[in-house]
This record gives sequence, structure tokens and C-alpha cells, in this order.
Amino acid sequence: MSQTLRFLQFDCSEDSGGLASFEAMASVGAAQWPALQAEVAAVLDWAHHGFAGVRGPLEDDGDWDYDLHASLETVAALELDYDPAARRLACQATSDGLPRYTLTLTLGGTAGFALALRERFDLGDD
Repeated sequence: MSQTLRFLQFDCSEDSGGLASFEAMASVGAAQWPALQAEVAAVLDWAHHGFAGVRGPLEDDGDWDYDLHASLETVAALELDYDPAARRLACQATSDGLPRYTLTLTLGGTAGFALALRERFDLGDD
């Protein structure tokens, strides 16, 4: 049974030896942050349980591995106007900033892992 991902859209690259790398980045507001976390947890849960005992660097004969990072930024809208007397833009923040979460997930794996990942999460043919 496949699962469609809502936030993670993976770009895939493969080398001549059949190893694949899947990279995704998602940036969401506070309201979507729990759903994004749940989606990443679902992918990693699948990988940890479906390929248990074989996670590790591919160069050390692991079948799969991952890299996960996130950042939190405050995003505030700016009101811009041109001041012809000063011959420059004038800007001012219009409100308090809103939180924005950006997450990156990279999965690397063998051809078997890549095929299973594509099938499980309906990633299609890249």
C-alpha cells in the first residue's frame, strides 16, 4: 500500500553503481509544522522498520542512511515605498514576524531501498 506525501517532494539522483539519493525540502508555517513532522516521522519509521539493521553509510555497506536538518525563522512582511526626495526606498515592518519552519531530509540507499521507497510513498519514476 502506497502513501502520498503532502509536504515532502523528493528529487532523486542515481549513480552508475545503482545508489540513489532522495532530497526534499519543505518550508511551512506554524499551523503545518506538526503535520510536516508527522510526515517525516512516517518516512523514517518506514525506513527504520522496513530496513532494520541495515542503516549506515553506504560506503560502509549500509543499505540506507539519512540526514535531517531544520531551521526556524521569523518572517515579517515589509511595507515598501519610494521616497523621491531622498531617492531611495523606505521600508518598515508591518507586523510582528510569523514563524516559518524549514526542514531538509536526504535519504540515500541501494537500488532495492530506492525501489521500495518509491513504491511505498508513490514517488513515481524519476
